[in-house]
Amino acid sequence: MTVHSPDPHGDDLADEFLELTYGLMRDLRRDASEAPGLTTPGQVRLLRALRRADEPRRPGELAVDLDVAARSITAKVDQAEQDGLVRRLPDPTDRRATLVELTDAGRAVLDAVASARHEGAAARLDRLTPDEQARLVALLRRVRGL
Repeated sequence: MTVHSPDPHGDDLADEFLELTYGLMRDLRRDASEAPGLTTPGQVRLLRALRRADEPRRPGELAVDLDVAARSITAKVDQAEQDGLVRRLPDPTDRRATLVELTDAGRAVLDAVASARHEGAAARLDRLTPDEQARLVALLRRVRGL
């Protein structure tokens, strides 16, 4: 790894910080994408949105939550339903509308993703000594303002 000398504005360090942070998160997502039964990152986002909602949602609401086009959410819901990760239900307040809810299989995929990300993070931390791990976490807390 090349360490850049900081310029007066810290641009080189800020660029390297961004590159390293994005790279680490990309690597952790890649680890998680190899979890058994995992679908695409877009599908994972859909499943997470449903889990956070804790109740069935209309596809249009999901599209807003995920900041995607309505036609895109339809395709994601279609695929997730075909994979058994979500199910469509009639909306009891509007006969014309449907709701989407997470299935047990969808919850299991989210659990597998979380587990794979945790394992990937732990494997990376294992490259450091316990003191280095503690310092890294403390520094990241400070960077985040925690």
